Amino acid sequence: AIFIGENGEIIKGDNDVYKVGREVEKMSKSKYNVVNPDAICEQYGADSLRLYEMFFGPLEQYKPWNTAGITGVHGFLKKLWKLYVSDNSLNVDDATPTTDSLKTLHKTIKKVEEDIENFSFNTSVSTFMIAVNELTAQKCTSKDILEPLLILLSPYAPHITEELWSQLGHESSISTASFPKYEASYLVESSKNYPISFNGKMKFTLELPLDLTKEEIEKAVMTHQKTIAQLEGRTPKKVIVVPGKIVNIVG
Repeated sequence: AIFIGENGEIIKGDNDVYKVGREVEKMSKSKYNVVNPDAICEQYGADSLRLYEMFFGPLEQYKPWNTAGITGVHGFLKKLWKLYVSDNSLNVDDATPTTDSLKTLHKTIKKVEEDIENFSFNTSVSTFMIAVNELTAQKCTSKDILEPLLILLSPYAPHITEELWSQLGHESSISTASFPKYEASYLVESSKNYPISFNGKMKFTLELPLDLTKEEIEKAVMTHQKTIAQLEGRTPKKVIVVPGKIVNIVG
C-alpha cells in the first residue's frame, strides 16, 4: 500500500519512505534542465513564445518557468488577427479615425516608448492587450490606426505583424517602417462625464465640455430633461457644482 504523509512523504510498505520536493535552479545546459522551445513553437507559434517570455515580468527578476499561461498570450494574438481579418477578408479601410481610436493609439505609443526605454517589456504586452480590446470594442477599421499599431507591436511579435503588414499591401518589410510618433493633443480631454447626484445619490451622468464655468454647468444640468423629471416640480435648496468633478442637487 502507498500512503501520503502530512509533510508530503510517500510511504511505501513498512520501511521505504520517499519524499517529494522541488528544486528551483537557473536554466542551464550544464544542469541538463533546458526546455526545448520547439514543441511550444510548433503548438502556439514563435510569436506566442516570444510574447509570453516578455510577459513573465521585469527582465532583472528571476522567474520560474511555467507554460500554463501561454494560452492567454496565444489568445491575444488570435484577437489581434481578427481585428485585421474577418471571414478571410481584410477588415481595414480608409475610414477617418474616431476620437476614441486616436486616443487609444497615442496612449499606446506613449506607454510603449516609455517601456522600451526602461526595458519594461512585460507592461508593453499588457498595453497591447488593452489596445486591441479597446479597438475591437470601437469596431475600428481605420488604416491610420491599425498600421501604426502593427509597427508598434512588430519588435514584440515580428511574424504575425509582418504577415498582416504584407496583407495591407506593403512590399517592404515592416522592420523598415518609421516608428509612430506620439501626439499629446490626442490625449487631452475636451469633455467630462459628470455624475449628477440628488441628495448625495447618483442618478445619471451627463457629458459636458470641460471649459464650462460653474454657472454654465449648473444651467446645463438644471435644464436637462432627466433633472426636471427627478425634481418632479420641486425647487432644490441648493446646487453644489465642483467643476471637472461632480454636481449634487440638494433638496
